[in-house]
This record gives sequence, structure tokens and C-alpha cells, in this order.
Amino acid sequence: MAALARFTFDLDMADRPAHAMSSKPDLPPQPVGIPEDVVARLVQEAREEGYAAGLVAGESNATSLATQTIAAAAGTLAAHAAGMSANLDLARIDNQREAIGLALSVGRKLAGHLISSRPTAELEALIAECMPSLAGVPHLVIRCNSELADQIRDIATAQIATSGYAGRLVVMGEPDIRLGDGRLEWVDGGLVRDSETLDAEIDRTISDYLAALSGNAGAHETKESGE
Repeated sequence: MAALARFTFDLDMADRPAHAMSSKPDLPPQPVGIPEDVVARLVQEAREEGYAAGLVAGESNATSLATQTIAAAAGTLAAHAAGMSANLDLARIDNQREAIGLALSVGRKLAGHLISSRPTAELEALIAECMPSLAGVPHLVIRCNSELADQIRDIATAQIATSGYAGRLVVMGEPDIRLGDGRLEWVDGGLVRDSETLDAEIDRTISDYLAALSGNAGAHETKESGE
């Protein structure tokens, strides 16, 4: 059996330097801090850059919105203008139609009064117009209203006497012929005064004119709508 070692109390318990007793490891040096004025300047610069970027973006958005608003307003204005133009054209055509109708009505009434006051004037003008072309014609037939037969005969006889016409004159009164109307007939020609035919021609001319106006107005409206 091994012998036990004797504890001799030979340890040195004297005071020793503190650094000898403490053997703590060395810590790394603390980082150097950024000065507060530098931090404040960097923050201010970042704010200014952000504000400038936001201002540019805002101006761009505002410009785009303004452009869109102006374009929409222009389109709306153009549509309203086209509608107003079309309405004005239609109103103008309606006014012209009414004015023409009124003028035509007045003209027909005036013509009726003139014929009543001078029923032979139109036929007298026709006789004077045809006399120069009747040389060598064997006979001239004049058809008129029965009430005017005698007056037309006298008028034609007077004109024949001064024109040199040597043919035969025949005046025939017909009750179906309107007062003031009549026909002059010879072998190879003739002249006609028919108030009913004249009225129909006038109505057709006016209708064609108004139809042309309406067509032009419709084409103009279609063109503006297409634009």
C-alpha cells in the first residue's frame, strides 16, 4: 500500500500584484463613432434628395393628368360643337324651307291676281314670240279658255297684220283650259302655256334644292362624327 503524502503547508500566501492574480483576456478596441454633425448632414441630404425625387414625380403625374384632362375636355367640346353645328344646319334648312314655302305661296297668289286682272297677257306674249317663225305656215291654231276666245282672236289678228303672216288663223275656246293658259299649234311646231305643269316644275325644283341642302348637312355631320 502506498504511503500518503504529507501536507507541509509550504504555499506562499504573500500579497502579489493584481495583474498577476487576474489573467482576463484582452478585448478588441471599441469602434470609433460618427460625429453627430455628420449624421445630421447625411440625414438632411437624404431628405432633400427624397423631396426632389417626389417633386419630379409629382410634376410628371400632374402634367400627365392635365394632358388627359385637356384631351378629354377637347373631345367633349368637339362632340358638343358637332352636335350644335348639325342642329344649326337643320334649323337653317327648316327656316329656308319655311321661307321658300311662304314665298311660293305669296308668288302663286300674286300670279293668280295678275292673271285675273290681265288674263290674256301670257297668250299675247306667246303669239308675239311665234310670229317671226310662221313664214310659209298655212295655218295657226290657238287654243284657249272659252271666255277669252274673242279677245285672243282680236289680239292675234292685230299681230298678224303687222307681222306679214299670210296663213289662216283658227282660235278655239275650250272650257277645260285654265284662264291664262293656252296652246299655239302649227304644222311643224307649237308653244304651250300650262300653269299646272309650271307649278309642278317649280315644286320639283324646290324639293331638289331642299334635298341637296339636307344631304350636304348630313354628310357634314357624318364627317364631323368620324373625326
